[in-house]
Amino acid sequence: MTKEELFGEIKKKESFLCVGLDTDPTKIPAHLHKEDDPIFAFNKQIIDATADYCVSYKPNIAFYESLGPQGWDSLQKTLEYMPKTHFSIADAKRGDIGNTSKMYAKAFFENMDFDSITVAPYMGEDSVTPFLMDGKWVIVLAHTSNKGGLDFQKIINKDTGNYLFQDVMLKNQEWATPEQLMFVVGATRAESLLDVRKVAPDNFLLVPGVGAQGGDLQGVAKYGMNKECGLLVNSSRGIIYASNGEDFAEVAQQEAKKLQAEMSELLDKYL
Repeated sequence: MTKEELFGEIKKKESFLCVGLDTDPTKIPAHLHKEDDPIFAFNKQIIDATADYCVSYKPNIAFYESLGPQGWDSLQKTLEYMPKTHFSIADAKRGDIGNTSKMYAKAFFENMDFDSITVAPYMGEDSVTPFLMDGKWVIVLAHTSNKGGLDFQKIINKDTGNYLFQDVMLKNQEWATPEQLMFVVGATRAESLLDVRKVAPDNFLLVPGVGAQGGDLQGVAKYGMNKECGLLVNSSRGIIYASNGEDFAEVAQQEAKKLQAEMSELLDKYL
């Protein structure tokens, strides 16, 4: 999916919502455990319920690989079930030396055919550039919301005056254009998007943390939106686990619809 196509879907849906499929077998409704593949059965109903209100899906790979071969099978079926109009993100946070990164790229882009993958950039160029395949996106971890993110990301470089995460973002832009490169920026520090946009005005940002983690959607749009929207805002637990009963898909749909309605207003306000 190209940047133009992604923006087209955002305008069409009036939404920049990404639904995170962090599917945990201990949290899905009990009645699904009777299914041959409970994980896929859950994901399938979530996708059916939310597809009209989002533009992207993001399976967190750890929730699948922790289940062994069956988990990988559930992930493959989930990816194949996603509508082709929706941007697919392998939230794998890979990052290793060149030969290993090439194998990760082959796994997620050639064998599984995701549109994009999240990557940890701190091993440098050869941990990122192998993922820059035709028609695919790299989503680089930049400024995350977790408590430990402050251990390194906001160290100030005395030579440049930038935070470390800003210098990392600038360096990554030497390797890829905004047509292939996104950044992960946590929603729970919405004001930090000002620092992000100083160094990456044109890139799309994947913004997790809205919903159960307390992220501020209004602040994210105010500080982070650009002329092409430039945002994919993810909600996982706040949608998929809004109910653990047999009505889970219906309730998930209601939560996705609420976020879409708010996003529609924000797109009208800031675009």
